[in-house]
Amino acid sequence: MDVRQHSPVVVTLRLCLYALFAGLLALAAIRADGPAAVAAAAVTGAVLAWGVLSPAVHRSRRRAAVWLGALSLCWLVLLVFSPDALWAAFPLYFLQLHLLPARWGLPAVGATAAAAIAGFVGHGGQVTPGAFIGPLLGAGVAVATVLGYEALYRESERRRELIEELVATRAELAGAERTAGTLAERERLAREIHDTLAQGLSSIQLLLRAAQRVLPEGSPAAGHIEQARATAQDNLAEARRFVHALTPPDLEHGSLAGALERLCSGAAGPPAVRFSVSGTPAELPTPYEVALLRIAQSALGNTLRHAGAGRAEITLSFMDTSVALDVVDDGLGFVPDAVPARVGAGGPVDGGFGLPAMRARAEALGGTFAVESAPGQGTAVAVTLPYPDPEGRA
Repeated sequence: MDVRQHSPVVVTLRLCLYALFAGLLALAAIRADGPAAVAAAAVTGAVLAWGVLSPAVHRSRRRAAVWLGALSLCWLVLLVFSPDALWAAFPLYFLQLHLLPARWGLPAVGATAAAAIAGFVGHGGQVTPGAFIGPLLGAGVAVATVLGYEALYRESERRRELIEELVATRAELAGAERTAGTLAERERLAREIHDTLAQGLSSIQLLLRAAQRVLPEGSPAAGHIEQARATAQDNLAEARRFVHALTPPDLEHGSLAGALERLCSGAAGPPAVRFSVSGTPAELPTPYEVALLRIAQSALGNTLRHAGAGRAEITLSFMDTSVALDVVDDGLGFVPDAVPARVGAGGPVDGGFGLPAMRARAEALGGTFAVESAPGQGTAVAVTLPYPDPEGRA
């Protein structure tokens, strides 16, 4: 038996059918002309009661089909002895359609209708159009009702599944938004600590060092200044630990180059994405690494979605006074000056991290941002960030 047979509506309908069948059998027994009809009605009622009360019938389609066959056979015997058994054909239609697959249920209903017509004629009933229309009309109503209910049930199931998918998607989106908000706040705090506290402590160290140079060596003031410098150095180290703790997950377990290599290897192409490093890798402040990683993610993401490229390459270059990031593809290209504000590397986009946001990230760190592209000639995004003052690098 399929699962829908256990729904409250279906259970109620089945109980009503059983009650109707039992009532019609009782009517046939009361109006019976002889003991044979009464006995046939009693046997049919016993078979009906066994199927209603037997858990095995409700758990197995095969046993339900066997029970329905026995019930139909008993009804045919009763129909031989009593013309009133004709009325029991109507609930029998519904049971056949409900308990049997459609390929068996529809022929069973047709056979039952034919038996009902034959029984009516065999008991001397007048052969009129009504003798045929009645059983056939009842069979048609039963078929239309059951098939209509099954269609409504399937539609209800599709809607239920759709609602479940929508609820699950909504929960996933809410989780993604929370995660994105958390990461954005972590990045903001890291930038704030780097740009204010860490830079301020570095400036204090520089000022104290300058003051220490102009004081006589060994003077009490020089000792106090050295102590102040040590305190500032300790606090600067603590600030660096805070910045490191707020590093995005992509940078927590490795360098910027490692994060970019994982980004390229995990890209679901086409295009084929390659990563390379040039120059001698240098340690970068966390805001630099975060900015370069986010710009690479945005540029590559838009390339994958919109450029239609066959090849893309990300290059991280460490130079004497600056670090550069280049994202190049051989895709469709576009005219940078002729696109709306929200545009990504590879072409215009409807949302996401566009060119203005990438440019803002680079310029916030004193760097430069450039885009070179033309229709049919691919796109190149270039970011260059100057190294911070070695004395003030956080």
